[in-house]
Amino acid sequence: MPRWIGIDYGGVRTGLAVTDDNAKLAFPHATVSTRELMAELKRLVNASPCQGFVMGLPNAWGVELGKGFTHSTEPILQFRDQLKKRWPELEVVTVDETNTSEEALQASISGGMRKSKRSAKGALDHVAAAIILQRYLDR
Repeated sequence: MPRWIGIDYGGVRTGLAVTDDNAKLAFPHATVSTRELMAELKRLVNASPCQGFVMGLPNAWGVELGKGFTHSTEPILQFRDQLKKRWPELEVVTVDETNTSEEALQASISGGMRKSKRSAKGALDHVAAAIILQRYLDR
């Protein structure tokens, strides 16, 4: 079964996660500069068979209904459209990302990550991407 790539999109940094080869479990991959995002996605897509992308979207249920937009909604939707255009053969799915940053923080604490490392910019973005991806897999 092809794997999925999870995306916690940000204007400066973006967290990435990938599934195992059976597409059952999500794992943090990396936090990359958003400027370098497409190059990293191309590398991941070419590395092994890929089913598609799962992107976090604030208030995804409200956005589907045409309301509940936040300041980050439009850039995320624009990037989603870029993905669809670049890889039309792959699925692009959005998942509500509510509380994923807090969940990523708690997971990092539980995993023993030191406070100094957790407070570094971008330290939790790839963990949040894994949470977003796992939410999709658990549906």
